[in-house]
Amino acid sequence: MALTTVPLGNTGMAITRVGFGTWAAGGGGWAFSWGPQDDEESLAAIHHAVESGVNWVDTAPVYGLGHSEEVVGRALQGLAERDRPYVFTKCSRVWDEADRSKPPRSVGAPESIRAEVEASLRRLQVERLDLVQMHWPAFDVALEDYWATLLALKEEGKVRAAGLCNHNLSQLEAAEALGHVDTLQPPFSAIKRGAAGEIAWCLDHSTGVIAYSPMQAGLLTGAFSADRLKGLPKEDWRTRDAEFSGDRLLRNLDLADALRPVADRHGTTLAAVAVAWVLAWKGVTGAIVGARHPDQVDGWLPAAVLELSAGELDEIASAIEATRPDAGPVHPARQSA
Repeated sequence: MALTTVPLGNTGMAITRVGFGTWAAGGGGWAFSWGPQDDEESLAAIHHAVESGVNWVDTAPVYGLGHSEEVVGRALQGLAERDRPYVFTKCSRVWDEADRSKPPRSVGAPESIRAEVEASLRRLQVERLDLVQMHWPAFDVALEDYWATLLALKEEGKVRAAGLCNHNLSQLEAAEALGHVDTLQPPFSAIKRGAAGEIAWCLDHSTGVIAYSPMQAGLLTGAFSADRLKGLPKEDWRTRDAEFSGDRLLRNLDLADALRPVADRHGTTLAAVAVAWVLAWKGVTGAIVGARHPDQVDGWLPAAVLELSAGELDEIASAIEATRPDAGPVHPARQSA
């Protein structure tokens, strides 16, 4: 299928509505892993997504403690220059090399951010980063200090665009007062909708939004179940996440089942419907969707061109109200904080 592109805020980049996420590609051996992965499968999945028209990849130094960026760097080397996707990465999450099992911590010191950017350039084997985003707010320095560092790196040409991940409205306002926030990367799905207010702010400020976890880490793919949860590797972070436990898990799976009639109507997958729902929100530029092998790409790729009708959005809103009314606005047409 032909994938159209849309402007990513004021960055000058135009991106496909779906991008390839590489959190899982980091492999095992760190605090928030998805368990061991096959690098060759990850490379094949990235190449398949790019060959299918996806023109951006999202990664971060902390994914696999450097390993995900190395995998992406290898993937880029296997592509002709004209075929290379944009590469978006992050900063601020640092780890202890002496004990890689410890949870990473958020650091915003200017010297740390600059060192992280240089390390990302080496691992990705590129001369400039298309986008660098502050992964999480840091508490060792003021927001104004770390945001000023990212703005300076942009001025110096080390990065093309600078943005924030997981930041709230007041933090966006504080950063915007110093210099334009090019992008925001919030979590957003039919299950987790708390960033609706931030997305609306971005729409008003010409800030691009690339939403992560639109399928809520697999819960909205139609392939997840309580039995599958039991089979996850012990180090998979989802085994410790509240959305994958108890009554909340059951309600999430009920919501996934409620998407099935919509998927059947379009002759597509639940995964595609879940991602298309996120893309239906005004202000969302694109959605980050992960895959660990090429077949998974084919499951969500149709979301890039899938348009849900007003009636289907109403149908999904009713399903959300019946299962997860606690997590934010339920309908793009009633978008609010």
